[in-house]
Amino acid sequence: MDLYEFQGRALFDKHELPVQAGGVARTPQQAREIAERLGGQVVVKAQVKVGGRGKAGGVRLAGDADQAQAYAADILGMDIKGHTVEAVMLTVTADIAEEYYFSYLLDRAERTFRCIASVAGGIDIEQVAAQTPDRVASVAIDPAAGVDEAKAREIVAAARFPAEVADQVTGIAVKLWRAFVAEDATLVEVNPLARTTDGRVLCLDAKVTLDDNAGFRHPDHAELADRAAVDPLEQRAKEKDLNYVKLADGSVGIIGNGAGLVMSTLDVVAYAGERLDGGVRPANFLDIGGGANAAVMANGLEIVLSDPDVKSVFVNVFGGITACDEVANGIVQALDLLRDRGEAIAKPLVVRLDGNNAEAGRAILDGAGNPLVERVDTMDDAAKRAAALAALAGTGG
Repeated sequence: MDLYEFQGRALFDKHELPVQAGGVARTPQQAREIAERLGGQVVVKAQVKVGGRGKAGGVRLAGDADQAQAYAADILGMDIKGHTVEAVMLTVTADIAEEYYFSYLLDRAERTFRCIASVAGGIDIEQVAAQTPDRVASVAIDPAAGVDEAKAREIVAAARFPAEVADQVTGIAVKLWRAFVAEDATLVEVNPLARTTDGRVLCLDAKVTLDDNAGFRHPDHAELADRAAVDPLEQRAKEKDLNYVKLADGSVGIIGNGAGLVMSTLDVVAYAGERLDGGVRPANFLDIGGGANAAVMANGLEIVLSDPDVKSVFVNVFGGITACDEVANGIVQALDLLRDRGEAIAKPLVVRLDGNNAEAGRAILDGAGNPLVERVDTMDDAAKRAAALAALAGTGG
């Protein structure tokens, strides 16, 4: 979960990192009140989860509360790279002498944590790394050891921070690592980490990504979720404890048991769809898990069928812990449930059952006699049939 800057700033403040006093406003009047409280001269910053705010006019320096209100009125509602500005953050200004870069991140490729630091902050760190790689330090972090003062000084030396700020940056490096670990983050980034003209080092930006898989350890993180930005189907699925991801430009709904099987199903559907006129792609990832019962299957099918982009559904189940008769009962119950709600059901389902209680599951589907349900014995043939049905529906056939 990516945080807005104002949320990241609050998290930094919680862990005693040096941030500027500030507040968040959703109306120009609120911006005025915050500016008055902060003394008048403030920075007004658009809150969007995308870079390039400054170039788009989403970061303005206000000399007083009147100007802060006017700038907030200009920025709120602005479109920045497809993101509408719903809030602005206002902070006390700082007289910047130098700008640095500092971050911790999960390095998935190397299966470790890493610190990226540079004395060339304020601009795209990838650009700095490409043009002047000697100005960027990349230091692996042992997860067991973490970042103590000695490791922090190693990082400061590798990045060649000036001697006059070395102690302050060392202290920030230790606290930032503690925040990174305590909040189960996969990224904490400060750009710029700035030295002011009076010699202080401040975190003037806060980019934070939290690990959703660790959410059970952090009930307070639920309040940080941007509900408006979450796909409504994904939100509904999450409320039902379903492992669901909406995919762009897809028309074949996918339901399977086990992440590996679902990923393979996505591949075979995409492969089959490429050979059809116009192309057909999978519409979602939905893993009902290894021990799913009829109720879970019904919830999953309800979510997938409610997606207007879905033209056909491929249910691919290999019975192990999940018995195929339970899956079959779930399909029948879900269709009855949707029908009882008065919802029109016109999307065909292609079902492939194999493994534990497969024969019983097939008998249940055959006995239900639902004309929307079509059984196919093999995974490849089922994928081809689901893709063909989606293509046919897309042409109005």
